[in-house]
Amino acid sequence: MDLVETVIEDARWEAFGLAALAERAGRAALAAVGLPVEGFQVSLMGCDDARIAVLNADFRGKPQPTNVLSWPSEERGAEFVGEVPEAPEPGEAEDPESLGDIAIAYETCAREAEDQGKPMVDHVTHLIVHGVLHLLGYDHVEEEDAAVMEAIEVRILASLGVSDPY
Repeated sequence: MDLVETVIEDARWEAFGLAALAERAGRAALAAVGLPVEGFQVSLMGCDDARIAVLNADFRGKPQPTNVLSWPSEERGAEFVGEVPEAPEPGEAEDPESLGDIAIAYETCAREAEDQGKPMVDHVTHLIVHGVLHLLGYDHVEEEDAAVMEAIEVRILASLGVSDPY
């Protein structure tokens, strides 16, 4: 069974190969934090800027597009600033524990990759890793938490052959 269940709402993501990229990035993220792939599931929607703007307005009160949004299935944040969140328990292979949902917007990702002079595949890989870490309770609101999350992202991305995005 796949870790990432991908729903494509914008055909450009299909041509991009989002499902395979998301599976690879999601597996690397779980491995980096010592979790098995078996027993977990993530839902990912590949959409466009119009769709993510609606979601951003509905859930964050910000009526504009963004690159990626995530909705953890439950609160998993660390108890104290700068700590690593407690790892969730896996479900069974035939009944995996849902970590939550991620949405990613094509136009914003393409624009950011171009603006930053990096391959879109690398940028999208980073954003999926970032989203999966959010589902696991990692955050970047506080400086200490951001340092923890970014260090893990850099390590995961290096394992996938992607340069440090920071």
